[in-house]
Amino acid sequence: MLGRLRPVVASVAVAAFIPLTAGAASAADVPDAAAAAERVIKDEVTLKVGPRGVTHARETIVYEFGGTRELKRTFVTRTHDSVTRDRVYKVENVKATSPDGGPTTVSTSSSGTRTTVKVAAPAKLTGRKTVVLDYDVSGITTPLGGAEELRWTALGGWKVPLDAARVTVDGGTMIRNINCFAGPLEGSIGCTQFFTDHTRTRGEFRQDQMLPDEYVTVVVGLPAGTTKAQPIYERRHTVATAFSVNGITGSALAGLLLLLLGGVIAVYLLRGRDARVVAQKAAEGDHAPLAGSEFEPPDGVRPGQIGTLIDEQADVIDVTATIVDLAVRGYLLIDEEDREVTGRLDWELQRLERPVDDLLAYERLLLDSLFTAPDGNPRPAVKLSALGGTFANNLAKVRSAMYDDVVAQGWFARRPDTVRSRWTITGFVLTGLGVLGTIALALFTDLALVGLAVIIAGAALAYGGQYMPAKTARGATVLAHTIGFRAFLERGEIAESDLAARQRIALFSRFLPYAVVFDLVPKWAKTVENAGERAKGADNLYWYEGPAEWDLSKFAESMRTFTLTTSGSISQSRGL
Repeated sequence: MLGRLRPVVASVAVAAFIPLTAGAASAADVPDAAAAAERVIKDEVTLKVGPRGVTHARETIVYEFGGTRELKRTFVTRTHDSVTRDRVYKVENVKATSPDGGPTTVSTSSSGTRTTVKVAAPAKLTGRKTVVLDYDVSGITTPLGGAEELRWTALGGWKVPLDAARVTVDGGTMIRNINCFAGPLEGSIGCTQFFTDHTRTRGEFRQDQMLPDEYVTVVVGLPAGTTKAQPIYERRHTVATAFSVNGITGSALAGLLLLLLGGVIAVYLLRGRDARVVAQKAAEGDHAPLAGSEFEPPDGVRPGQIGTLIDEQADVIDVTATIVDLAVRGYLLIDEEDREVTGRLDWELQRLERPVDDLLAYERLLLDSLFTAPDGNPRPAVKLSALGGTFANNLAKVRSAMYDDVVAQGWFARRPDTVRSRWTITGFVLTGLGVLGTIALALFTDLALVGLAVIIAGAALAYGGQYMPAKTARGATVLAHTIGFRAFLERGEIAESDLAARQRIALFSRFLPYAVVFDLVPKWAKTVENAGERAKGADNLYWYEGPAEWDLSKFAESMRTFTLTTSGSISQSRGL
């Protein structure tokens, strides 16, 4: 019998133990349950309309605390009236009291369209406590024709449920009409109850069971002139306002316009002088420059100098034309290899023994660079293909010397590349500062157009810097003669009766480097196709030797290929 009772006793003991453990677990969960039970039992607000739109509010809050130190009440204090402005409602002079030991330390903070009032206590609180808030509200009244409208989200913005809410508006005068809305801020559902008292000077509004983040908005119509208040508006900082036109930005844009006009006038005056001189002097160079049996270009200008003078840049083609000119003048020989023998198209440059006293600085530098091996030792000859990847550094030095030369000739007051670089770098720096300034001004002010004006000014400087190198009067005169000389080469005509065949070939050779600069080699080569010396083959040109079966009729294509290959070889950088 005792054995049969043992399971029953054990079952009773277990059953008795289960409620105890459940009770212990419930006790452990009391703080969380209490915190979850926090809510606003009652929230009552009385608004007393005052003059100049300042309305005094007294709000009585009965709050169920669950182990926290503070309550948070959120006000809607800003709405977007338009793209560029906000309507502002000010909540000021906030004070808190409590008759039963509730929190009374007030702090406020604003973020976006909301202002949050925190009321804190020194220690955690539990149970119901009453907090009374006193504060002033401005900007809630709007004149509307023959009336004034008071509209205000008087209650709500809690993060906990609210059981019962009540708003009383004391207009201080006869109220014309009332209305109210409850729920989400953008909603238009009416509140539980609203009415006026028997004197029609007070409006009563009630709402039951509000969820977190719901509001009660009250609307009261007052006679015109009751408060004589105006809405409060503030300019909203957006992209539209950041780039708005005002006194400062307008002045900046006007200054930019004057700056750009001044720059255009300055460039016109500088370039206009060049154009006037060119128009007056160009015809003087439009003829074959003959002096006895010698053939000279206008003013004795070398091909590389002409190329630099025309476009104010020492281009690679100007260096290539100088190589051809050195060959024509007897400092080197260009030997075209036979493609059928070597299997590829290439040329060999052979240095000829001749004094270099009459060479310009950049010509001497070019000649030495061509015939100096990478190890620094001189070499009597070099294949054009061997210059690829090894001559780029020397090319930069030669081009720099060409810029120095045009300054030394008195054609430019300063090196064109230096002038361009200074203006361009200044423009880029100014543009960069303008971009950074525009971003900063757009984020924090309405003056972003000032930064935009700086960007435009910087871009104009960077672009206009390409046109800033200006020739001197002497340089403009030489340019005019050069343009006339180019017109002579463009015609590509030498009368048969003017010169004998050998003189025609000599004239052709002497002016060929200039044709390279002007990109007129094919047309200029036609002047010697029928010079009467073709039977002697490559010997017709003392400075250029072609392969077997080569004659002057093929020279135009040979020279076109040579100039393209040379320009590519001398400018090619060594690969990594």
